[in-house]
Amino acid sequence: MQVEKFYYDNKIVKAFGIATIIFGIVGMLAGLWAAIQIYYPAISLNLAPTTFGRLRPLHTNAIIFAFVGNASFAGIYYSLQRLLKARMFSDKLSWIHFWGWQLIIAAAAITLLLGITTGKEYAELEWPIDIAITLVWVIFGINMFGTIIKRREKHLYVAIWFYIATWVTVAMLHIVNSIEIPVSFLKSYSWYAGVQDALVQWWYGHNAVAFFLTTPVLGLMYYFLPKAANRPVYSYRLSIIHFWALIFIYIWAGPHHLLYTALPDWAQSLGTVFSIMLIAPSWGGMLNGLFTLRGAWDKVREDPVLKFMVVAVTCYGMSTLEGPLLSLKNENAISHFSDWTIAHVHIGGLGWNGFIAFAILYYMIPKNVGH
Repeated sequence: MQVEKFYYDNKIVKAFGIATIIFGIVGMLAGLWAAIQIYYPAISLNLAPTTFGRLRPLHTNAIIFAFVGNASFAGIYYSLQRLLKARMFSDKLSWIHFWGWQLIIAAAAITLLLGITTGKEYAELEWPIDIAITLVWVIFGINMFGTIIKRREKHLYVAIWFYIATWVTVAMLHIVNSIEIPVSFLKSYSWYAGVQDALVQWWYGHNAVAFFLTTPVLGLMYYFLPKAANRPVYSYRLSIIHFWALIFIYIWAGPHHLLYTALPDWAQSLGTVFSIMLIAPSWGGMLNGLFTLRGAWDKVREDPVLKFMVVAVTCYGMSTLEGPLLSLKNENAISHFSDWTIAHVHIGGLGWNGFIAFAILYYMIPKNVGH
């Protein structure tokens, strides 16, 4: 009987991992520089590109799309191959995805520092870059779905469900929110106007958090946490319920960014109701992660991967409790102009996304060295 041999592509994982480290440093330095300007404006050096108004979108885009984006791609390329017992569908598409994404990040950095922006939060990039994002995302999708089709493992583990939901929903969000009318090579105006533009923007803006910073990272949690702990997922049934409840509820929470605005009251209330409902699936995921460590807590004392994982999953729980609380109108009236909103974002972005990124890097790098 002939034994079939196949090899995983670890080089693409290493490339995305290196990009994660580089952009983690760049993104966090940009955030620090912007933050210092709040109490010491002179640190802008009196230059337009380094003012708060230009560094802030550079920071958010660098953390979301460059740091967490590259970390997610590194983890997805690593775990997908192993969960499906198949090499990626196309090495060529993997590298087009990698270099295309880095070129988009470079273009974003240059245009944002020059003040070329649509002014839409988390969607500041102008129309040529939006088109490039769409093309690279399609290439990533072809590569992922091609690998799923040619898989050797029949069962699709829940992490892959989260990866699929990420791809489908981000594609929809990006295309719908980015419909714009170009007036020159680097200037466009949104297809929508007034309160409709605001609603579409925050349907996108909140779900960029949901489907770029949450669903792919939950997929990584469901793969890397059990692997690092050498324990099965606490409840596979809960992971499926968590998945379906999360993706159906999350998509409606965007209007909580528009409380006390011209948006109709019923739409504001809808955003709040769905935000409160989100506590259940979010905490279902957090508890599923933490309970996976039952009988393995002694390992947390020794293993840096598990230390990062525990902090990340705990921060996920805290951030997803804060978000719904901040969506209540009586709470929001007090919190909105305070640093609480900023802290909420950072517990998610740094505590949840950042610590998962560090965990998977500590897990993957020793296994990838020399490959």
